[in-house]
Amino acid sequence: MPDMASFKDNVIPLHGKVSDAEWETRQNLAAAFRTAHHFGWNDTVRNHITAQLPGAEDEFLMNPLGLGWHEITASSLVRTNFAGDILSGGDAKLAPAGFNFHSEILKCKPEIVCVLHVHEISGTAVSATEEGLITFDQGGCMLHGEVGYHDFEGLANEAEEAPRIVSDLGDKHALIMRNHGLVTVGRTIGEAFTYMHSLITACRTQVQLLSMGVPIRRLAEEICVQTHEQMMGPGGNRTIGERDWPMYFRIAEGLDPSFKD
Repeated sequence: MPDMASFKDNVIPLHGKVSDAEWETRQNLAAAFRTAHHFGWNDTVRNHITAQLPGAEDEFLMNPLGLGWHEITASSLVRTNFAGDILSGGDAKLAPAGFNFHSEILKCKPEIVCVLHVHEISGTAVSATEEGLITFDQGGCMLHGEVGYHDFEGLANEAEEAPRIVSDLGDKHALIMRNHGLVTVGRTIGEAFTYMHSLITACRTQVQLLSMGVPIRRLAEEICVQTHEQMMGPGGNRTIGERDWPMYFRIAEGLDPSFKD
């Protein structure tokens, strides 16, 4: 494994050396890492957020193995392809399990631009329950019909598991990996991020509610469906996160604008 302190200190600035479209994707993805860390979704060097590169069907960006999410910058993200070749130079490595299923989702679902995976504690707790996620409130209705489930099979670095993860995700935007953690996907980085924010909030609400030891009012199925349809707009074509993402990006800028380097 490379010396990550040395790797971090010797990242080559890429501004002006890659296309404008790639640089914009790098900055948005780095902002997602910084903001997610700020929200407490991940405080280790594990877990990943990946983003498809514009104009490159088999290439995407991924965080290097060994850097914390609070350390990620636009230039430190690794450019790779579905074969696992490192295309951005340097001695960075990729985590096998993360690469395995992130690349499979991006390869099999070309409409998806971003995949986000975390082991946030409330999400992991809900993932270990028999019933899974329960809709208790208005915010949770955004996820109605949007959550799939994948049974735990050990570390997700076996190639034969990746297609099952894709199959269990189906056409949904969220996947609860049982006894493991959470995954969201989106047509933009902002959409995947906003779905994850909603999923983690719903999990935190569920953990808190069920710890109260009092009778809980559940929402009726028909009101969940109605509210979800209201949220998605006419035809269900609303792109989630289009209004939210600029605000999340500004949070990252306010925390430490160095992520844009």
